[in-house]
Amino acid sequence: MHSESSFTPARRRRRRFLVPTVAAGAALGIAVTAGLTLASPTLAAAAPLAASAIASVAAPEATAASLRDIRVDAQSTLLAARVAMTEATAVTDDIGATGLDIGLPDTSIDTAALDEATDRLSKLDLVPMILVPGLTADAARATAQTSSRIAELREHLDAAKAQKAADDAAAAAAAAAAEAQRQAEAAAAALAAANTPDGAKATARQMAASKYGWGDGQFSCLESLWNKESGWNYQAYNNNGGATGIPQSLPGNKMSSFGADWQTNAATQIAWGLDYISRSYGSPCAAWGHSQSVNWY
Repeated sequence: MHSESSFTPARRRRRRFLVPTVAAGAALGIAVTAGLTLASPTLAAAAPLAASAIASVAAPEATAASLRDIRVDAQSTLLAARVAMTEATAVTDDIGATGLDIGLPDTSIDTAALDEATDRLSKLDLVPMILVPGLTADAARATAQTSSRIAELREHLDAAKAQKAADDAAAAAAAAAAEAQRQAEAAAAALAAANTPDGAKATARQMAASKYGWGDGQFSCLESLWNKESGWNYQAYNNNGGATGIPQSLPGNKMSSFGADWQTNAATQIAWGLDYISRSYGSPCAAWGHSQSVNWY
């Protein structure tokens, strides 16, 4: 059995070995801090972590979690930087594709700093751990600047798109209104032309042929019949009995079965009149013969 005193020199030797190691790590950490402070404020911010990394030679278990955090933070920052690069390209492409004036004299994004910071941080496995926090900070700052510029451009682009959509909608509405007005005027002009005696005869000739198969001979009888009844005047009115319009419908509102505009549209009156002749006499010439015999049809 050994006495307690026999272990004393060994313990003392181990203590003498550990204390200089820690002291050396601390001294080197101070030296690194001083050097980084002179070289770069950003890298100087990493100096405490650098000292911690050096001290990990003496106490690796105490700093392992911190080193993992540094690496995870660097990887997350690198991912965010790459996303910002992609978004920067996308927004400038969108602006160019739309061809819109977004209200800014310059629509470019200066990504030089972000490119450099991303390139450095992408070499994470080749960079001493004591420099990683500083490079991460550089990349985060460049990412924030780029993201701010992206947001500014995107905001102006969205506003320009919204304005264009509103302008297009207003132009489409104006065009639709103009077309509706044109069609209304064309319809009014066509109605006015059809409501003249000559226009009414042309309408009757076309309807008689297309719907009933009545040719020129039948139309000649129809022309004579309605010359006698109304002179082909859609406003004709017989004060003695109340017969109305070109076919002298009695009463006039019978013609409403062919259109609510029977009082103002010669074509509606003609459609009713031809139907009446077809049902009652079979043809215009038969109706004209009846009219000549009894003075009405």
